[in-house]
Amino acid sequence: MPKNPIKACVFDAYGTLFDVHSAVAAYAESIGPHAAQVSNLWRQKQLEYTWVRSLMGRHADFWTVTGESLDHALAAHGIDDIELRADLMAAYLRLAAYPEVGETLAGLREQGLTLAILSNGSPSMLEAAVQSAGLGPYLDQVMSVEEAGIFKPAAKVYDLAVDRLGLSAESIYFASANPWDGAAAAEYGFHAVWINRTGAPREYAWVEEIVEVLDLKAFSSIIAPLVKE
Repeated sequence: MPKNPIKACVFDAYGTLFDVHSAVAAYAESIGPHAAQVSNLWRQKQLEYTWVRSLMGRHADFWTVTGESLDHALAAHGIDDIELRADLMAAYLRLAAYPEVGETLAGLREQGLTLAILSNGSPSMLEAAVQSAGLGPYLDQVMSVEEAGIFKPAAKVYDLAVDRLGLSAESIYFASANPWDGAAAAEYGFHAVWINRTGAPREYAWVEEIVEVLDLKAFSSIIAPLVKE
């Protein structure tokens, strides 16, 4: 149980609020029978490239990384289609939000909480996704790692939430569908929640202070009793 009143909820964007597989789903017929594999590999390489770039000190914005990882996923499945690539990249700017997201954010905002996104996404990507999904009215801040010049899970990224919101880590709940992100947030000092939509096995056992829930609706149910004046 948090010792300090919870003042803010900070959310990862991709995979947490936005369905990263909805871009490929929109063009599954054009891609063919390997659409799901293309989508999974695209996401896998997208994350892998952020970690490699961070460790190498070769930062590029998330739009660049997203394009690089898509190129690999398409090539790995023998797809050479410039127009399809352009369509998929454009679709990434209008990813579908998960069904419970809008209602959950509205409910948390009614409780007087500050709501924010902290994401690897570049500012223009996040702006497009938030606008497309209609989430802007619920959010007080949309923070990009570009301010830190490095990707998650670097501590400099989590510093952004504390600095920009003007709150202690102990008064912030951080939610992510990426287990490595949730683990890093917990290690940083946030109250971390892993949104485990797929029922994946627990990872990072050495990080104990993390709560696991199925979706954001379940997340909101654990926040409500913790909000105090």
